[in-house]
Amino acid sequence: MSLRRAAGRLARYDALVLTAAIWFLAKFLRYVFPPLFDSFGASYGVSDAVLGTAFSGLMLVYAAMQFPSGALADRVGSVTVIATGAVVAAAAALVLVADSSFPVLVGAMLAIGAGTGAHKTVAVRLLARAYPARTGRALGVLDTTGALSGVVAPAAVVAVASLAIGPIADWHLLFLVAGVVVLALAVTFRIRVPKRVPDDSGDGDAGSSSHGGEIARYVSLFRDWRFSTFALLTVLFSFTYNGLVAFAPRYLTVEAELTTATASVLYSGLFAASLVQLVTGNLSDRVGRLPIIVATLGFASVSLVAFVTFTGTGSPLLLGGLLVTVGIGSHGFRPVRGAYLMSAVPDDVAGGGLGVVRTLLMGAGAVAPAIVGTISETAGFSAAFWLLATTIVGATTLGCLLLAFEPA
Repeated sequence: MSLRRAAGRLARYDALVLTAAIWFLAKFLRYVFPPLFDSFGASYGVSDAVLGTAFSGLMLVYAAMQFPSGALADRVGSVTVIATGAVVAAAAALVLVADSSFPVLVGAMLAIGAGTGAHKTVAVRLLARAYPARTGRALGVLDTTGALSGVVAPAAVVAVASLAIGPIADWHLLFLVAGVVVLALAVTFRIRVPKRVPDDSGDGDAGSSSHGGEIARYVSLFRDWRFSTFALLTVLFSFTYNGLVAFAPRYLTVEAELTTATASVLYSGLFAASLVQLVTGNLSDRVGRLPIIVATLGFASVSLVAFVTFTGTGSPLLLGGLLVTVGIGSHGFRPVRGAYLMSAVPDDVAGGGLGVVRTLLMGAGAVAPAIVGTISETAGFSAAFWLLATTIVGATTLGCLLLAFEPA
């Protein structure tokens, strides 16, 4: 009997497990590109600026999907949107199994951005409804699982470098395996998750209102200065985080003169710290969101400033440790951000409201690789990374402002 009860309790979390698993593969398909920049540059004869712009294209498409996917989930339900997005991402990954030209690579990257862009905003909405009393914890699990893909991706690139299965060789294997697994997860998700969230069929009211009226409701959220300030905070953080993620390996090889293998290992440390999200998500449910937001952003700010300061003189061990601490602060912030936004947005526009904010923050994150890549070629990587340090310090300052004026 106890075994049946335990199985029943575990079964209640299948929505979380499947949602997090798809998110892991979605993030994997994104994080696998930066470690491949050296290979792409050699194979296609393109510069860092071109590669950064291509990656920005992926992120821009990803960002553009946040609001429409959230608004669509308000109408037809989260399950349908997430499953469809997973299928699109899987199909794009499978296109890269065969040798192709650089335009095909860029097209597949954009399609991956579209497919994976349908997930996070809608997943936050789904998990908030499936686990209303444990939203912070559920989002902590979601973000931790996704961030761990950043540990796996560079390791996978190294692992498959010398492998070949028939005509499929090196990094092409990554997209074969990822595409097949994502398809299997999409089918399983579509079958099982509706049983856990039977009220996830969309809101009839949303469908009866005019399109212009819906947009006005979403935009009206920004009349609240606290909501607007937090939205700006997330924009600044996203710019920093995505710029760092896109070019940390290249920064270490150029500015710290580390080997590609060493830089990849240190880069993995940025994501290994993601387990902290399980702690911060749970703490936010207990002690409040803003104190955790300020603490995590402050920790990330101090760590990134130190990382940039000591790049030229620090040892690989020191730089790796600082990247880990940047990761602790950055990853610790992410689930609390989602929980804060879900508490600030009315339930009937939760998907689209969160989608508007995520469009802004992901848009800022999307242009970050292009800006960092361009600055690195005109003023150097040091100048580009000091810009990233400045923006996260700005985000921390806004968090302190919100905490200082938090309603009693």
